[in-house]
Amino acid sequence: MTTLGGKPFVDAYADQARECGLVDLANLHRVGFRGAQAAEYLTGHGFNLPQAPNTAVRQPGGEWVARLSMNEYFLLGALGDGGERLAQLEAGWTFSQQANYCLPRQDSHTCLALFGPRVSEIVAKLCGVDLSASAFAPGSVAQTSVARVNGIIVNTGTDDRPCFHLLFDRASAHYLWHVLIDAMQEFDGAPAGVAALPR
Repeated sequence: MTTLGGKPFVDAYADQARECGLVDLANLHRVGFRGAQAAEYLTGHGFNLPQAPNTAVRQPGGEWVARLSMNEYFLLGALGDGGERLAQLEAGWTFSQQANYCLPRQDSHTCLALFGPRVSEIVAKLCGVDLSASAFAPGSVAQTSVARVNGIIVNTGTDDRPCFHLLFDRASAHYLWHVLIDAMQEFDGAPAGVAALPR
């Protein structure tokens, strides 16, 4: 185990994944914002925003900002600080005249990271959307269904190091974890810890 931002994470498994891995990021902070002035609010707090819906941008500090619609954003915390920057952003938000509303996502959504050269093939077994490298480039976002669970897939990898972050109903975490582990078997996949992910 390791601690990031005061929260526990699995650092590595004894039988660490070789070809691909699945990482539990349930403790990594995440939050959403929606409203006509959400973009103004986030840029005012130093975030770089995607220009179009269903795209995402990595921040210098390691956070990701995914744009779900014209006025809604989903923010993923950075491993470096365990999502502490986003936790502080959420804690500091208050109602005001600004048309921007905080959407707490820590309890509504959980997060898994799936990495390795065969990620698109693994997800293709469970999802009808084409997530191949040619159709789903780094920085792309898909709002879809995985194994009949509605969720959000963010391509947070690079061409050299493919990685998808999956966000979905927290109540389905146990179910989807095992479904993905099963889907990974033929691709030499296994559970992995945060040490396997880029910071």
